[in-house]
Order: sequence, then C-alpha cells, then structure tokens
Amino acid sequence: MTKGKGHFMMENILETVHLSKKYRKQYANQDISIAVKRNTVYGLLGPNGAGKSTLLKALTGMIVPSSGMIIFDGRQWSRRDLAAIGALIESPPLYDNLTARENLKVRTLLYGLPESRIDDVLEMAALTDTGKKKAGHFSMGMKQRLGIAAALINHPKLLILDEPTNGLDPIGISDLRKLIRSFPEQGITVILSSHMLSEVQQTADEIGIIADGRLWYEAPVCGSEDLETLFLEVVKKTSEMKSSEMKTSLKGQVV
Repeated sequence: MTKGKGHFMMENILETVHLSKKYRKQYANQDISIAVKRNTVYGLLGPNGAGKSTLLKALTGMIVPSSGMIIFDGRQWSRRDLAAIGALIESPPLYDNLTARENLKVRTLLYGLPESRIDDVLEMAALTDTGKKKAGHFSMGMKQRLGIAAALINHPKLLILDEPTNGLDPIGISDLRKLIRSFPEQGITVILSSHMLSEVQQTADEIGIIADGRLWYEAPVCGSEDLETLFLEVVKKTSEMKSSEMKTSLKGQVV
C-alpha cells in the first residue's frame, strides 16, 4: 500500500509494511501489511494461533519484528512512541489488594501525571462508584474496564485491546462495546483483536483477517454482510492453500 506521506498523516495513524516475526524456522507473522485509519475501531480477526497476539506485541514493543516496518503517526515507529500507545494484552495488570483509584495512582506516578487524570479515566471507564472496593473483588467486566482505564492514563492516540471480552457475560460485553465505540469520538483510535465475530461486526469500522500468520483480508465492515461466512471462507481458503503448498514442497521427496 503506497501513499504520499501527507495523505498518510491525515488518514492513517498506523501502518505495518511487510512485517514478519520468525521463531527459528517458523513464522508467527509473515509479510503483514495493515493500515489503521485515524479515529476508528479496527477489528483484527483470526482463529486461535493465527498470529494476532504476536502482531499486537510487535506494535507495543513487547517483541522485536524479524523484518518489515511499523509506521506510527506519520513516522517510523520507535520506543518513544509507546508514550502515545495504550494497550491491554491478555489479562489486566492489576494489583488485587488495591482499589481502582490506587491502581491508577501507580500509573500516574510512573508517567509523572497529575492525580486529576485518575478521575478522567475512571469516568471514561464508568468506574467512578467503586469506592474502597479492592480490585481483587471486582467482577471480570470491572477488571477489564479498569485495565482499559490504566491503558488510557497516558492520553494515548492509539489503544490496543487483545480479546477484551474474554470471560464477560452478555451485559459486560454490551457495556464494553459501548465504551470502545466511544473512543474514536474522543480522538482515540482502537485496534480490537477478537474471535467473537458478532461483537467485532457491531464495534469495528474496518476489519483485517489473519490466518496462519498472514493477513488475507482487509476492508471496511459492511452491516449487511455475513461476517461469519466471510471469515470461514477466508480461513478455509488459507487452509487449502497451505495444504497445497505442503504437497508441492513434498514432491520429489521420499515419504
């Protein structure tokens, strides 16, 4: 995807260019190029083991890509860009013996932010009424919202959420959906990784489908489209292509 720099800065907040991550002889991500538009929700879909979490960890500096490039906010990504990126990957990093406010105070001290920022993110995450209740006694939905509040503490331009609805009941999922949809209006772009297709269809503006470590599909979400059928077709096609490649590589070998 080739665009002029000025166009990129206006439209996309993040782009990966032929990004790959290889562990010994196995690719976890291979030649992935995505484009995430500013102030939108981007849904990252894929079956378990597809490489979604690997990609998100590369975007947040948790792992180093083997090759390719990440462009963030109009320039090549560097670790200083993490100050503008918030992330909730896997389980929320919370102190169970602290209240919501105390958990967030740890973050404000880390970032050198005023305590007033705690009130801002508690309100954004609908957690203003938790009082002295310890995080260890929160419901799963409340813990997820507190994890998101912690990810918002540093005023991020980009928020990355990896399977945020895991373990939530229908009410918790609905509340979290409304919360995520509110972020673009506040100038926060969201990358949402999930295997819950119906939730992504109701939440995302654009989707990318990853299977076998590669990006196979990227397009705006169409409300009338059957996302489940599309997803299954893409995954089936990639499985068939992988099987064909394996058979080709075995030709001429003694089995």
